[in-house]
Amino acid sequence: MTGVVVTAALILGALLLTLVAPHLLAGRTGLRAAPGPALLLWQAVSLAGVASALLAAPVAALVLPTDRPWLLAAAVAAAVVLSGLMLARLLWSGHRVGTDLRRRRARHRELVDLVGDRLGPGVDGTPTGVDRAGAAHRPSGPHVPRRHPVAVVAHASPTAYCLPGRDDRIVLSSAAVDRLDDDQLGAVLSHELAHLTQRHDLLLELFTVLHEAVPARVRADRALGEVHLLAEMLADRTAARSTGPTALARALVAMAVPAGDAPGRTGEPLGAGAGTAYLVDPGRPSGPVRSRSGSGPWRRLPGRAGCAPA
Repeated sequence: MTGVVVTAALILGALLLTLVAPHLLAGRTGLRAAPGPALLLWQAVSLAGVASALLAAPVAALVLPTDRPWLLAAAVAAAVVLSGLMLARLLWSGHRVGTDLRRRRARHRELVDLVGDRLGPGVDGTPTGVDRAGAAHRPSGPHVPRRHPVAVVAHASPTAYCLPGRDDRIVLSSAAVDRLDDDQLGAVLSHELAHLTQRHDLLLELFTVLHEAVPARVRADRALGEVHLLAEMLADRTAARSTGPTALARALVAMAVPAGDAPGRTGEPLGAGAGTAYLVDPGRPSGPVRSRSGSGPWRRLPGRAGCAPA
């Protein structure tokens, strides 16, 4: 009887953790007050659901009693179906998401290198190479990360995002460079650098693979969006500790797209992460969340925090 209970618990746990828990956690907005622990909770729930589904079949074969062939056959069949479907969908989702993501990211990196200008550190570590207000160099400013190149692309909307990977880089629009002062630019660079150094791209890729592995009719789209938002907020916390909350808040205001810039116009973002409204007060959003998508070759896949996959 113990074997039956263990097998049933694994099957039921897998179904609850993969189909029900994401919907419940997505509604717990109080978790946004601690984005780091919240992301750990999301990972624990997701991985526990996958582990339960994958272990159901082997556990059933090992612990179910053999004196009742009909019960053994029924339970093993149910466990094998659950484990087999989960494994197959995980493998297919991982291959499809990973391949498409890296192809788009490589293409995006090529385009940025083609049309962007390099914003590199000068002798004293300050940004150089961008014409700002008619000057060949910025007289002062935040330290540009030497290990993570910064590219500036001509665009009418103030935008900042990162391209993770082996040849990662941070991308700024010319409007962002023109609009931000030195402290604000430092806050924006710190935010994007947090995405790169903390490897939020791998975390979000994992969640995307798990999300795509679940049948479309029962997916929790809100859950995936909440995870992306938590990653943005975690990067904001890192930037606030590095440059101060005042500089970060002012950068958010400066980067806000004017209300008159409707989607599809020249002011549409190249690809910036969501969650702008939550940085001043994580518990109470006070304004609109920024768009996740851009136009033309700068289009981003949904839900990649501040790291553009394309």
